[in-house]
Amino acid sequence: MFTTQSLSGDKPQQYAGLAAQARALLAGERDRIANAANLSALVYHALPDLNWVGFYFFDGTELVVGPFQGQPACVRIPLDRGVCGAAASSGETQRVEDVEAFPGHIACDAASRSELVVPLFRDGALVGVFDLDSPVPGRFDVDDQRGLEEIARVYLESLGT
Repeated sequence: MFTTQSLSGDKPQQYAGLAAQARALLAGERDRIANAANLSALVYHALPDLNWVGFYFFDGTELVVGPFQGQPACVRIPLDRGVCGAAASSGETQRVEDVEAFPGHIACDAASRSELVVPLFRDGALVGVFDLDSPVPGRFDVDDQRGLEEIARVYLESLGT
């Protein structure tokens, strides 16, 4: 059985520890749903001040909710809407300090105030996005972005070739 270990050190060290835990948790498993479910739970319980952590998968037309932790979510997100759509369509991580100031923001959970979304691409094709919401404005900084981009890479690596 896997047990989440407490994170210590400064933020980059904490994310290095979290990435190591993620690699151990996903080791040997290739199923994208199983790995997304376990990774969502790991991150949700490891990091403070989060109210939603999960995945949206690209179905060829739009993003469709996948495994997550938190309140019920929007089921489908067009690529031209919201923070998730912006990350998916631009291919760039979106770090938003105030979601209410983000044009086209989709309020799936009214408690969310800041958001970080990492696009997931494999062999140049959009797989989906890794999405984190917080009830705290400005919750995510550049260290969070780098750390969560690494966690997203761990997820993509777990899928194999």
